Amino acid sequence: MAPLVTSLDPNKGPIAGGTAVTINGSGFTGVTAVRFGAAPASFTVISTTQIIATAPTAPAAPAEVSVTTSGGVSNPLPYFYIPAPTISLLGPDKGQLSGGNTVTITGTSLTLTSTVRFGAAAATGVTVDSDSQVFANAPSGSGSVTVTVTTPGGTSTPGLGTPYYTYLVVPAVSSLNPSSGPALGGTTVTLTGSGLTYADEVRFGSVPVSFTAVSDTQIIAVAPEGARGTATVVVRTPAGTASGIPYQYVT
Repeated sequence: MAPLVTSLDPNKGPIAGGTAVTINGSGFTGVTAVRFGAAPASFTVISTTQIIATAPTAPAAPAEVSVTTSGGVSNPLPYFYIPAPTISLLGPDKGQLSGGNTVTITGTSLTLTSTVRFGAAAATGVTVDSDSQVFANAPSGSGSVTVTVTTPGGTSTPGLGTPYYTYLVVPAVSSLNPSSGPALGGTTVTLTGSGLTYADEVRFGSVPVSFTAVSDTQIIAVAPEGARGTATVVVRTPAGTASGIPYQYVT
């Protein structure tokens, strides 16, 4: 009597093969071959109801797994070969040391994502949007780290685009020079502080202004026109917003 295959555990793995697959069934006596499609697999017969086989290399398509004994060839069950995931873009690719911000990960073969890591730290809130997009909440960290995605097809490696995520300190502004100027605006103001390299917005009150981040400790901005009085100057980066510091408009 031909053997019977009832389940595979797991029933999917990387194209490169190498996954240990438990084949459950019955009639596994005198097993002469285990095949994944046309490809023979190495195997160990554990009992008459269980075989451990190593998935061979195969293309990214289902392979019918069968067991051959002196009694015949079993019914086939599908084993799915999954392409390795890739990451091409992170958005945003920077955030605060404490983590928590949601990062959109763009790439390929992401549907079966089980884990996202920022360096060695696992992300939380992993949500698969499509085969090309996953959302994850960045864990706490420091420096620049590689973001990886793991699926049954394997773990991604850094690719083109933005393969690293950079942790930033929250910005701070300690002084303005000058700290006052005419109501007509146009004054060039030097903002001194820390964590300013990746500034993406500078505001005088509610008015965004043009600026240049000269270094991590200095920004050059042009004061806009303003009414007589005080405008609070704030700087925003991907890590957060600096506490405001006053700029005085004078006539």
